Amino acid sequence: MKLCIPTTDCGGLDDTVCDHFGRAPTFTVVDTETNEVLVVKNRSEHMGGLGKPPEHIAKTGAKVLICAGLGPRAIDMLAGFGIEIFVGATGTVRDAMDMWKEGALTAATYDVACKEHQH
Repeated sequence: MKLCIPTTDCGGLDDTVCDHFGRAPTFTVVDTETNEVLVVKNRSEHMGGLGKPPEHIAKTGAKVLICAGLGPRAIDMLAGFGIEIFVGATGTVRDAMDMWKEGALTAATYDVACKEHQH
């Protein structure tokens, strides 16, 4: 299974989880079966490119997004692509994956969505 985590740079498993999903400079994708790590630059409209972040994440084949938080529109778009979303991640990519494996993260719903990101 492929997991995607919004990150601050190109550090792979040791990179830091980005606090702002849509404006994360990179997305780190980890295949839990092969341990392959792929770092994808955020080329969405938020970063001067085209498209929305969920569209770019869907192209990676990720089935789970692990992040600090995100808005309701992103939740809708990711769910539309069949991507499960978990919020509350902090630390490194490795830390966030451990939190997910331990069940320490919250499934994303409108109740836990970032209220300032209603767009």
